[in-house]
Amino acid sequence: MMLIGVDPHKSSHTATAVDPATNTDLGSIRIDASSAGYRRLMTWARQWPQHTWAVENAEGLGHHLAMWLVAAGENVVDVAPAATARVRQLSRGGRRKNDRIDAAAAASVAALHGDARPVLAETHVDSLALLDERRKNLSSNRTRSVNQLHALLRELLAGGVPTDLTAAKAAAVLRGLRPVTTTGRVRKSVAKDLVADIKRYDIQLADNAVAMSELLDLHGTRLREIAGVGPVMATRIIGRTRRASRFPNAGAYANYTGTAPVEIASAESSRHRLSRYGDRELNSALHTVAVIQIRMIGSAGRCYYDKKISEGKSPKEAKRCLKRRLADLCWRTMIRDERQAARTSPTGRADAG
Repeated sequence: MMLIGVDPHKSSHTATAVDPATNTDLGSIRIDASSAGYRRLMTWARQWPQHTWAVENAEGLGHHLAMWLVAAGENVVDVAPAATARVRQLSRGGRRKNDRIDAAAAASVAALHGDARPVLAETHVDSLALLDERRKNLSSNRTRSVNQLHALLRELLAGGVPTDLTAAKAAAVLRGLRPVTTTGRVRKSVAKDLVADIKRYDIQLADNAVAMSELLDLHGTRLREIAGVGPVMATRIIGRTRRASRFPNAGAYANYTGTAPVEIASAESSRHRLSRYGDRELNSALHTVAVIQIRMIGSAGRCYYDKKISEGKSPKEAKRCLKRRLADLCWRTMIRDERQAARTSPTGRADAG
């Protein structure tokens, strides 16, 4: 089995064939990042009938090539740039760096160090991640527009307007304003443009939520059965997690989300502190769900929170315990969803579709 490492760039890719038995460079090719270049790469790789592709940063610059190879039926693994950097640094002449060396390092990592992960065809999970990313951008743009509108209205109206500003309220305020200066009229014109932008963002956010719900309904998930997890939060958790089965257990997933406490050991005692690592967006999503459950009197989350308070924990510590419990629950729920999808899929794979 030959390993072919790929160092991708925006306009070109470099591939190097490495014999995993001897770690010997057996040849390299540089292609343009184009359909013609991909076909040329495949033709070059056929001299080794049995081969595996190790693409550096297959989630980034190498994503298009990796997906193209997977669609062509090739076996592809993703290698993190940090892993190839370690191999390059520890190898002979480690200070040297070029595309051919980076491509060979990617193959070496895949062969020897176990830092590579399989690249699978895109599924509905990738669609949910795209919808979540779109929603974050829309929300950021809307918040920025609302802040700009508040600033303009403070200059047009004494005291400005209340913080719970909506597009309809802002439009009503603007209709009652009659600026007398040229600058004031320009401010009102810009404010009207911002109101139109906010209305458009509101429509797009609503459409985005509908698209999330439809996709979740189509493929099914039990995450929305958890109190405090709606379509938007379920989309974020699934999109950021990708595949729950890539985590060996609930503890590994909790560590990934930053909800697993970090142990601090000393000569006299052992205690834990809050983890600052992990996926911060997943951590934020679990925090939101925890806060919602704490506010729901009689919910399972509130009962667990009250139990921790009665054990002597502070409100912050009890909330962290609930976040860890929610991380375990979400992982188990997504694992069940994947197994259900694998049973109903014609290919018997959870990633199908």
